[in-house]
Amino acid sequence: MRIDSSAPTRIDLAGGTYDIWPLYLFHDRAETINAAISLRARCTITSRRDYRILLVSEDTGEQVEAADPQALGTDTLPLVARLVKHFGARGVEVRTRSESPVGAGIAGSSAMNIAVAGALAAWTTRPMPDEALLLTCMNIEAQVLGVPTGAQDYRPALYGGISGIELGAGGIVRHSLSVDREELGRRLVLAYTGASRNSGINNWDVMIRRINGDPVVARAFDSIRDAALAMREGLEQQDWNAVAAALSAEWQARKHLAPGVTTREIDGLLERARFAGAIAGKVCGAGGGGCLVCVVDPARRNEVSEALAGGGATVLPFSIERDGLIVERH
Repeated sequence: MRIDSSAPTRIDLAGGTYDIWPLYLFHDRAETINAAISLRARCTITSRRDYRILLVSEDTGEQVEAADPQALGTDTLPLVARLVKHFGARGVEVRTRSESPVGAGIAGSSAMNIAVAGALAAWTTRPMPDEALLLTCMNIEAQVLGVPTGAQDYRPALYGGISGIELGAGGIVRHSLSVDREELGRRLVLAYTGASRNSGINNWDVMIRRINGDPVVARAFDSIRDAALAMREGLEQQDWNAVAAALSAEWQARKHLAPGVTTREIDGLLERARFAGAIAGKVCGAGGGGCLVCVVDPARRNEVSEALAGGGATVLPFSIERDGLIVERH
């Protein structure tokens, strides 16, 4: 038997970081806006006649083998290993591969988490409600990172599309936004800076400062919240100037969260993009490296892409992804 699964990564357009509990409880009307993209995390599970477990990362070449789930260590390929142990899968070979660069800030690990969990749920015939799958993935990734994880990244991986994720005392509610995916995709350029990043460290520092009442961080989160609300309105009205303004406002506020959110290299790339015609730009995820995204006039898309490539970044072709988690049984 064989199961193939995949889940999309995402571009966070506005409202990231305060999707970590309990930060969103400190800011009324907290919301995160993101779009699933066609760079996918993929998982293949096949059966083994010797009933052993073999985990293989085709991206890194790492692998780990064990006689059964209880004997499976979590030092190598810890996310996949913990998921296999959680689902109690036996006699399987689990292979993973990602279309996203390492540390790109587009939720590659969360997409892999959803892809592997979805495949294992199908393999072990343990169908899970969406909320149970989301909670399991979030908790296991927190175990791997050793710090709290946010809520936004798993939802584009599970559902796809363009999402408005409302965060409040009553829970987390995802709304699918009615936006022309092709029109939005034509107006975005995504580029990998070449510098990997660690969202767990950046976000943990910000979280501690906010809980301790740092007024600069609190004001920055208020501004990020306002930018997210403006982003949703701009998207729903397909007002691309408003979308660009919201992205720019989010980035200006995000830079006040912590030192290192931006770097000399990131600033240089964004300046090159602006000079080539980008209307707005920001780093994906917590910052410090990874990918950056620019809003462009479609007529200037090639010029902006060439400018970023000329600055040493790798432009990543993508489309806005309609589908979330896909699981296929063979």
